[in-house]
Amino acid sequence: MCLSFPGKVKKIDGQIAIVDFDGIEKEVNISLVDAKKGEHVLVHAGFAIEKVSQEDVNELNAYLKK
Repeated sequence: MCLSFPGKVKKIDGQIAIVDFDGIEKEVNISLVDAKKGEHVLVHAGFAIEKVSQEDVNELNAYLKK
């Protein structure tokens, strides 16, 4: 089973981004997606695997906080 978490891209330096996960910032490899600052991505094992909309982020966060 794979588990991924949504985060917001804060900064980008080449293929590495700083992504904010509800206040916790981590370095994430974004080479698999065309992410830009301010967008949300799903992250699995240190890699952004998909861009997601704000609506999807809200839904996922509501589910994870239950």
